[in-house]
Amino acid sequence: MNGKPDPDELKELLQDDNSSDNYNINGKRPSLLPSGDGTSRGLEFLYDVPLQISVEVGRSKILLRDLLKMGEGYVIELDKLAGEPLDLYVNSRLIARGEAVMVGDKFGIKLTDVISTADRIENLG
Repeated sequence: MNGKPDPDELKELLQDDNSSDNYNINGKRPSLLPSGDGTSRGLEFLYDVPLQISVEVGRSKILLRDLLKMGEGYVIELDKLAGEPLDLYVNSRLIARGEAVMVGDKFGIKLTDVISTADRIENLG
């Protein structure tokens, strides 16, 4: 086992909960993953897993000699044009794109394009 989730299993876990056939006779959703004590549980146990979120403005490749020359005021040209959307990564995987906004005195990102669930699952491997 390689430790990576099977994409088909993930699709099944993430499918829409609104269909009536997802519930048993007691009106409860059947267990998707067993818990240690034999009782059933859904995906709620994953909700508190910490994730690393990063926003990328752009990229550039530089030579080591240029890196060593850097100082205050040095400008690095990025591969994106002004006004292009920023990329939002969760655990190094592209999840969405958006635009920079100010939230009080801090920067934030307003999402404008979210990668589809199917595409995110496909790119897990």
